[in-house]
Amino acid sequence: MTQHVDFFTREIEELGQSKREFLEIGRRAGHFPAAVARDGGVDAEINVWCSNDYLGMGQHPAVLTAMKDAIDSHGAGSGGSRNIGGTNHFHVQLEEELAAWHGKDAAALFTSGYNANDGALTILAGRMPNTLVFSDELNHASIIDGLRHSRAEKKIFRHNDVAHLEELLAAADPDRPKLVVLESVYSMSGDIAPLAEIAEVSRRYGATTFIDEVHAVGMYGPEGAGIAARDGLADEFTVVMGTLAKGVGAIGGYIAGPSAVIEAVRSFSRSFVFTTSLPPALAAGALAAVRHLRASSEDRDRLHANADLLHTLLQERGIPFVSPQSHIVAVFVGHEARCKEASAKLLSEHGIYVQAINAPSVRAGEEILRVAPSATHSTRDVEQFVEALDKVWQELELERTR
Repeated sequence: MTQHVDFFTREIEELGQSKREFLEIGRRAGHFPAAVARDGGVDAEINVWCSNDYLGMGQHPAVLTAMKDAIDSHGAGSGGSRNIGGTNHFHVQLEEELAAWHGKDAAALFTSGYNANDGALTILAGRMPNTLVFSDELNHASIIDGLRHSRAEKKIFRHNDVAHLEELLAAADPDRPKLVVLESVYSMSGDIAPLAEIAEVSRRYGATTFIDEVHAVGMYGPEGAGIAARDGLADEFTVVMGTLAKGVGAIGGYIAGPSAVIEAVRSFSRSFVFTTSLPPALAAGALAAVRHLRASSEDRDRLHANADLLHTLLQERGIPFVSPQSHIVAVFVGHEARCKEASAKLLSEHGIYVQAINAPSVRAGEEILRVAPSATHSTRDVEQFVEALDKVWQELELERTR
């Protein structure tokens, strides 16, 4: 074998039980969260509790119809990059809809949320000379990579610590361009950033703001436009970034903001310019989902009712979770092996799929079961999930809250 193969063979062996696992599942359209899991060639009926399709838009009839119609009209792929034969009318319509959703001048579509953060921040932080970036310590890997690729100087402020952010801003050269980057809902802990305070201190020090609303768009605020919109702060954030792969139920990412900023990203971002655009059918499905979510609060109302019930039932049983602020319920285990064991027991004994989250997604010693109730779960689903989790907690003698 080559040196590279030998090297990576040793690395994987050293990972041992920490190696990532991938459960093959088939989501059942029209019946989700029901799914079929395949393990060792054997199929088993399961109930999924860790999907990011929070609102069930990935199986909504209007979304499926829009995608099927677009395939019939335009075929499978887009045929090229956005500026070489790959801009379809659905791309244009979707960008206009996203800009209007967030009350911004314009929007730019990317092939994934990861690419949107990476591609946009590489330009926003790196194109303007001498930009100094202030980034929350728990920002997503895609934000970290975008800032690395920008080569801009970066200061990390403690998670959701506005006083620390202000301390760093105050110490910076007042004439230097500044960019504050944060998320609204954090993907692992489920806690929500203090947006009003961060907006105020950013404004006071003349900083541009970039907010990642990936886990909020569709689920919060008027028309589902996110946490900033919910709190009446949408105008306080210069650029908003979102995904089409979670609340919207499709795939892709986007940014929305001032026209000049969006055009600069379209012109200079390598991950926008040098890639094939989204298939028209996916853009059509996302467009149908966004229009539905802007017109109806029914799906997010169900999501929040399920999340509130789950919070209440977990508290009653003393099962620890990190934050009651959002629909992301990080059930705290704090031990890698036991977290995996709890996940395995839920699947094998109760037909419930919840992925164990270990380092590097969370810090070592902060392992969680990342639970995601959805709009498609019933009240009885929530009750049965907590009953199963309670049994696993008893069997493994896991720590409870008091």
